[in-house]
Formats: sequence, structure tokens, C-alpha cells
Amino acid sequence: MQADIVILAAGQGSRMKSKLPKVLHPLAGRALVQHVIDQANTIEGAKMHVVVGHGAEQVESALANQGAAFYLQAEQLGTGHAVAQAVPGLDAQGVTLILYGDVPLTPADLMQSMVQIAKRGHLALLTVELADPTGYGRIERNAVNDVIGIVEHKDANESQLAITEVNTGILALPTALMMEWLPKLSSNNAQGEYYLTDLIAMAAEAGIAINTLNPNSEFEVQGVNNRRQLAELERWYQRQQAGLLMDAGVTLADPARIDVRGKITTGTDCSFDINLILEGEVEIGSNVSIGPNCVIKNAQIGDGVEILANSHIEGAIIAAKATVGPYARLRPGTQLAESTKVGNFVEIKKARVGTGSKVNHLSYIGDAELGSDVNVGAGTITCNYDGVNKSLTEIGDGAFIGSNSSLVAPVKVGAKATVGAGSTITREVADEELAVARAKQRNIDAWVRPTKKV
Repeated sequence: MQADIVILAAGQGSRMKSKLPKVLHPLAGRALVQHVIDQANTIEGAKMHVVVGHGAEQVESALANQGAAFYLQAEQLGTGHAVAQAVPGLDAQGVTLILYGDVPLTPADLMQSMVQIAKRGHLALLTVELADPTGYGRIERNAVNDVIGIVEHKDANESQLAITEVNTGILALPTALMMEWLPKLSSNNAQGEYYLTDLIAMAAEAGIAINTLNPNSEFEVQGVNNRRQLAELERWYQRQQAGLLMDAGVTLADPARIDVRGKITTGTDCSFDINLILEGEVEIGSNVSIGPNCVIKNAQIGDGVEILANSHIEGAIIAAKATVGPYARLRPGTQLAESTKVGNFVEIKKARVGTGSKVNHLSYIGDAELGSDVNVGAGTITCNYDGVNKSLTEIGDGAFIGSNSSLVAPVKVGAKATVGAGSTITREVADEELAVARAKQRNIDAWVRPTKKV
């Protein structure tokens, strides 16, 4: 049975005070609506439908590769009206799950449970108990505790306002029933809108079973209406991610000062210091130590690696027992073999560094292949770019590159060769050769230093 997922993402979000559509504001590095889609995509065979309105072109562009169908809600006439825009694309023999682009953290297992309830011909409604339900639609139940309807806050009387079980707006139901009921919605209410919540009373009147489900936390169903709420939700999400890391065997110096913005896997007995940012897909082995103020994005880090303070690593593969930093930058394409050392103020890009090799200080290594046990002195540069093309520098096993050397690619330095400090190497250096390429020193006697004229 087809499961259609309808995501309402047409709202302006005026309280965000932003030109960016609300659903595109980021939480943990991904757009709010992207979180919703990622969770909904775990439902087998689900088809995605997104209702857009304010900033429609931006939203459609941001989600262009998600395989979703888009429907324009030109006028904002309520949630019922919004869902109606997607009806032409739905399978009447299937079920529909209705989600919201600004409610990003609803768990996939809850969504799956709701779809299964709808497939049994029932209506699934996600509700939550709130200490302060102000602004939310209240869940009305009869004497035997069956749900009989939802009353919006602006339409509620005093006794209804005392109800603390509220509607999240998230529901699932057989699509045929929804198609039958949507045209019957009325805008005769305090807001002059077509409320999707009126379907609940219609289902109760028709004798359709209404099953309610509840989240583990109210944050799982919290929407974002302003930047304060976005920040609160970000912090809650990060606390959950920190907890998962600690459960996996990671020691965090301060669980409140780590940001996870992607998919992270770790081994055991790792130690992460403060202000660590993990982005994209990051694989971290066991016994890894990461110092303060590091950023790691789309990287693989082997067992026993030590990353010192203020290092930035992106698109790199670091093998076991390597040491990186402090203040090192590894750019995409970097591969460090076992027991390598990359020190302070070293930048490496699209280069392979062999086992036991060291680049300890103030150097740039780009488009290069270094063998094992290479020692690169401070201030070394591989001159890989001629203004048009990138060229390769090759350094053999056991080579020694003296400080302040420039290796002008394409160039090869052989195994156990030595490059004298301050050299500019433009030709191949054979195995075990010494290359010295620097201007002859000239000392001038009786030289007078210039002085300022008064």
C-alpha cells in the first residue's frame, strides 16, 4: 500500500525576521525541512510531496535532488487548504502522513507507527502533554477517553483551555477518507481558515478509530517560529547527540560544548575536548583524542590518532597513531598513513603522506606523494600551481627536505635524498643525492645602513 508523505512548507515565518524561507533555516547543519525528509525517507516505499508557498523557488531549489513533488499554495488559507493542494498527486488507495517543514525532529519510528495505523484503516494522531498549552489546539475526549475532536486555542472556551493534551498537527489516515473529508472543511472559525484538525471530528462522527501516539519529549514535535525557538531546539538536539556519543564510549570534556552536524560513528575510549564541531560523515576509531576548538568534516580517523587544538580537517583519511596539530589544516584528498606527524600551521591538500613521515612546522604540501619516513622541514612549500594547472610533487622514502625549501612541481625527490635548507628545486633529485639550489651569499664590507632624514 502506497504511503504518501505530505510536508507543509508554505508558511512565511515572519517572526524569523529573515528573507530565507523558515523551513530552510539550518538546525545542526541541515535545513529544517531536510530533517523532516530524511526521517520520512526511512518509511519503505514512501512518496514525498512538499507544499510550498512563501519562497517557493528557494525551497524547490534546495530540495531539487530529494525526489519530491511540489505543490504551490498561492494563498495561505490554513492547513486543510494546504493539504488539498497535494491531493491530485496522492494515491487514493494508499495512506497519507502529514508532516510540517518547521517541525524537524519527529523520530522516524513514530512516523512509521502512524503509517501502520493508517494502513489498518484507522486515523493516527500525534499528541503531546504540555505544562503551558497556550496557542495549541486542545484534544477533546469523551467519557470513555476516545478522541472526539480538536478545538483551536482561539476558538476554545474556558474548560477547553484547561486541557493540557494538545495537537501537534501530525497525523496519518487512509487517503480515500481524507479526499472525502477535505472538501467538507469550513472556514467558519476565529481565524477564517480551513483547519485540518476538523478531520478529527469527522473521523469520530464516521466511527473511524482514532489512535493517539505521544513523543518521548515535547522537543520531538516542537515547531520553529522564531530564532529563539530554533536555538532552543538546536541545543536540545545537541544534548541528545552528546548523550549518544557518551553511550558509545566517548568521554566529553563538556557535553554542552560539542556540535554534531551529520552522521558520526565512533569506537570506544575516545576523548573529545571542548568546542568540537563534527560535520557530514565522520568515522572515528577507538582511543582517539581530539583537542579543543577542532572542526572535522567528512573524514575518517583511525585508532589511536591524536588531534591537537585548533585543527581543521575536511575530506581527509588519517590512519592509526597519527598526530595532527595544533593549528593544522587538512584539506580534501589528504591521506595520512600510520604514525605520521603533521604539526602546527601545516596545510596539506590532496596529498598522501607515508608511514612515519613528518611535516612538523609552517609548511604547505599540496598535490604530493610522500613516501615513508620522510622529514619535511619548516617553511617547505610544494609549488603545485602554475596559474593554470596543478602538478605533482613526489618525495621518496627516507628523504629529508631542509627548512624553507620550495619544490616546484612537477618534480621528484628520490629515496634518502636530501634537499638543503633554503633551496628551490626545479629538477629531479636522484636517490641519496644532496640538492642545494640557492643564490650564492655575498657579504659587503663597510656597508652603512640607511637612516631617516630629520
